[in-house]
Amino acid sequence: MKQRLFRVLAALAATSLVTVGLVTTPALPSYAAGESYVALGDSYSSGTGTRTYINDGTECLRSTYAYASLTAAAKGYSLNFRACSGAVVADVTSTQISALGTGTRYVTISVGGNDAGFADVLTECALPAWASDCAGTVAAARSFISGTLPGRLNTLYASIRTRAPSAKVVVVGYPKIFMGEDCNLATFFSPEDETALNNAVVHINSVLSTAASARGFTFVNPVSRFTGHAVCDSTEWINGFSNPVQESYHPNRLGHANGYLPLVSGVLTGASVAATAAVLAEAEADAAQQAKLQQKYAAADRKIKPKLFQPPTKARLEELAKERGVDFDTWWAGVQRSGRATALTQ
Repeated sequence: MKQRLFRVLAALAATSLVTVGLVTTPALPSYAAGESYVALGDSYSSGTGTRTYINDGTECLRSTYAYASLTAAAKGYSLNFRACSGAVVADVTSTQISALGTGTRYVTISVGGNDAGFADVLTECALPAWASDCAGTVAAARSFISGTLPGRLNTLYASIRTRAPSAKVVVVGYPKIFMGEDCNLATFFSPEDETALNNAVVHINSVLSTAASARGFTFVNPVSRFTGHAVCDSTEWINGFSNPVQESYHPNRLGHANGYLPLVSGVLTGASVAATAAVLAEAEADAAQQAKLQQKYAAADRKIKPKLFQPPTKARLEELAKERGVDFDTWWAGVQRSGRATALTQ
């Protein structure tokens, strides 16, 4: 981190003088190099889905390709990358916000999806219609989002403001995952399921926005930016069902670089940054230092486990067929004819 700061300061020093008439005065940079930036939240902030993670001794799945890393690299900020895959609001409170202080200049946070059980909802809705209660599961999640989540967010956001009274705080929402059809052979999302899931994303973003506004924070809604780049679109910015499964239904590198980065950095710093080759190289160069920084929190972070989507399996579907009086053999024969059978594990 120090080496990066030295490089930034050297670059500024080389270009910091401008001439006005006969007087030489220092040019004012658009940002202060080395300012403190703390990235809080869940897997959508940690960079889960980008397939490359720093070695910090945890399962937080923090990536140098995440928008927080790229923003810090572009601006020369001093990043404390506390976002962790699987985090719920209580985890942010107990393990992450201690990184904030009176000197913290920038904060980003995405959290709430795990509280609402989005991984479990996706798991249920991925089942074939006869085996799934997708509508009921989504309805339960929406009820939680409306009734319980606002109170949790209000308490958390108040704590963030208390700990970082001068920080610019940006609350980051979630993109819609689907585009209306399921091209993954191992899952059975119907168009109706996908609509319900997307509407739940719109709902949680509305709740996040309201809670952010009440605290004086800025909300960033990524839905429009990701439109045309959902699962099964021609250029996906969000992974579909993936191997390993932890990558599933999360923004990939394009999602962070082209989706989140210009949105979040623009609001956070006043000017959007791009994931240029130089920015990517700077972020990658900071991986070892960032891993070392996060290792001091590792004991607490190891208590947080990623919330994983569980794809349908043949064995599970056989059990559900028995429970619900479905002729599994006939259904399975149809799956085999469709070519899906080879994609389902036992």
